[in-house]
Amino acid sequence: MLELRHLRTLVTLREADSLVEASERLHLTQSALSHQLKDLEQRLGTPLFLRKTRPVQFTSAGLRLLRLADNVLPQIRQAERDLQRLAGGQAGRLHMAIECHSCFQWLMPTIDQFRNVWPEVEVDFASGHFFAPLPALARGELDLVITSDPQDISGLTYVPLFTYEAVLAISNQHPLGSRSFVEPGDLAGETLICYPVERDRLDIFSRFLDPAGIEPAAVRNAELTIMMMQLVASGRGVCCLPNWAITEYLQRGYVSARRLGRDGLFGTLYAAVREDMLEMPYMQDFLLTAKDISFATLEGVSARSPAQG
Repeated sequence: MLELRHLRTLVTLREADSLVEASERLHLTQSALSHQLKDLEQRLGTPLFLRKTRPVQFTSAGLRLLRLADNVLPQIRQAERDLQRLAGGQAGRLHMAIECHSCFQWLMPTIDQFRNVWPEVEVDFASGHFFAPLPALARGELDLVITSDPQDISGLTYVPLFTYEAVLAISNQHPLGSRSFVEPGDLAGETLICYPVERDRLDIFSRFLDPAGIEPAAVRNAELTIMMMQLVASGRGVCCLPNWAITEYLQRGYVSARRLGRDGLFGTLYAAVREDMLEMPYMQDFLLTAKDISFATLEGVSARSPAQG
């Protein structure tokens, strides 16, 4: 009557904002997911959640199954890992580079959990901002690169981790706070605070300002997200960051944020991996862990691109 896939479906539904988002994460059509849930409810003879609620509200029966899932699924996952290690492939190397200043919020818990499960895999990482990490990955000097800027390089494959919206952080007193979204021309008189990376690797330039032929009044670099937020809060400039990177600052009322363009500016974060490494058990587990932790801890991320809904 009750299968593991049902428990996984309910957990995904809890983490997602809607049936649409849950279906994307599960790689199912919305119709197939609705049918699976309706079939389960018919088997059990009781509804599991309230329709047309966002986020999804579960019934008492649904909450009971979620408690079961929280107990059982981690044990299943650990057993699968143990079997993979028994089957071989438990030792190896995972050297990675990160082309994302704000990724440590979810990457560090991912690495910590991975090290506990795969203690014999050598883990090391470096910032990808001071060299070209993707060519280094292709040469075998690295094993994984976190990037939002995939390049067509032979032998590399890009595994999407999640989609996010890039927003403009402004001070609470900024005149743009009266607008629902920002146009490129609005930044012509602004100081734009950026991470110290090449201009063509920053979406605010390559996908927003440059196509419109707009230059900010000045560009200022800052190494850390918290430094950028302090500068923005004090009215020293504005900055573009992923929505999940500034959630805590928005919740505390430290800064405000506005959409870039009427339809928003969206990007996808990828894990770049060599094709010959993709099927290694520990690589598959790292990618799955990264996705699980991202969806569990980051607000505003999605498994689907804006074009999909």
